[in-house]
Amino acid sequence: MARSSFTLAAAVTAALPGAEVVGARALTSDGDGRFDSAVATLADGRELAIRAADDDATARELAEESLALRALTAGAREMLPFRAPVYIGETRVGQGSALVTELLPGFQVDAADIPAGRGAATSIGAATAALHALPVSVVRSAGLSMRDAAGVRRDIEDLIDRATATGRVPARLAVRWRGATADDDLWRFESAVTLGGLQAGSFLFEDDPDDGPQVIGVLGWRGLSVGDPAEDLGWLSGAPDAADDVYTAYAATSSRATDDALRVRARLHAELEFARWLVHGAEQRRPDIVDDAAGLLESLADGLRTDDLRVAAAYTGGVDSALDVLDRVPDTAATAIDTSMQTDAYRASDLWPGEDGTDVDSDSTDAGGDAAEDDVTDGSATDDASAESDDESPAESESSEVREAHGLEEQETQDLTEISGVRGSTPGARHVEQHVQPESDLAPEDEAQRAARAALQRWTNSSSE
Repeated sequence: MARSSFTLAAAVTAALPGAEVVGARALTSDGDGRFDSAVATLADGRELAIRAADDDATARELAEESLALRALTAGAREMLPFRAPVYIGETRVGQGSALVTELLPGFQVDAADIPAGRGAATSIGAATAALHALPVSVVRSAGLSMRDAAGVRRDIEDLIDRATATGRVPARLAVRWRGATADDDLWRFESAVTLGGLQAGSFLFEDDPDDGPQVIGVLGWRGLSVGDPAEDLGWLSGAPDAADDVYTAYAATSSRATDDALRVRARLHAELEFARWLVHGAEQRRPDIVDDAAGLLESLADGLRTDDLRVAAAYTGGVDSALDVLDRVPDTAATAIDTSMQTDAYRASDLWPGEDGTDVDSDSTDAGGDAAEDDVTDGSATDDASAESDDESPAESESSEVREAHGLEEQETQDLTEISGVRGSTPGARHVEQHVQPESDLAPEDEAQRAARAALQRWTNSSSE
């Protein structure tokens, strides 16, 4: 029998001794019809929510939420950009237990009605990321459930086994789910603090005149644990307009490593809710629930596309993917760190020591330097060099010996003149010839981008040989 709001409100004084209740009204949310609930107004203006259990299942849920809310210390609450209900106390109403918490203000939006763009969708993504960023010590210290990726995977495999054992799961779905659990790529994720299945109704909003609806509170903490963050995003299957923006905001504000399989697992968790409903009906020996769940599973199977639950390739391969990343680097990043050699006071012999540890061909290096100076000061020297172009110079002969000693005799020297704009490719000292590049019509940042692309392309090609 449903209890009246006044009866429930009067019970608040047992959970909060000394409280003076001056008003009572029905609680219209966060009950799902499974609890008797009410709002009690106190003389000091505070409003408290009270929910009373009718059976063992709802009593267990209230006990779980009580433990979770008490696990949220003041420090943990400070880390959240929204409010969570504050635990006030517990009491009994008749033969059932009751939980009293602070009533949070705000309005709710159904999943299908959450619009795309800035506002509710982006705020939900940021709020979910903040929740998942809570330290796991919050859960560990309260003795709540902690599962890693392997544990989540085993639990899902067990759920699928129990659901298919009823004989009411379409074969197409069973194959689809088992294929997902067998895909190792799907289960490489970092576990996080989650609520074990947020819903659209978990979020309370306040309208902001500039940014639209913003999340100011989150309900439904009984599932607080460490597990798969995708479980808190499965509900987005019912929010087609907002899903992309929620995921984008989640990724943008999250401090966690990128999870390429997040959306795929979220979809899997959403589908498995029907399997959980089926298993619940079978365990409770409720043919009506079993038939309802079976009908939902049939509709799900009929509406599925032909694709499998697999991780879309985040890396398409080749140099183009790397260049896509390069395109996202700010223009100023190229000048942030300069790794080029900030001097021209070095000789080739310093970089190529002989086998006995002595300098190699220091005389020939000097001779090369003198030759360069003669080319500038004496025009006849140029004519002589041209006449003897078919003969190998002493410097070239000795440098060939150096290359042979280092196993480089058969390798051709790569022409790097076209990437002169790349960091570290600025001309060194004492080159016999200076290859002057024509002035580019491109802007400096575009020229740097083109040069970097050319260098990366050559590096990719050479490394693959």
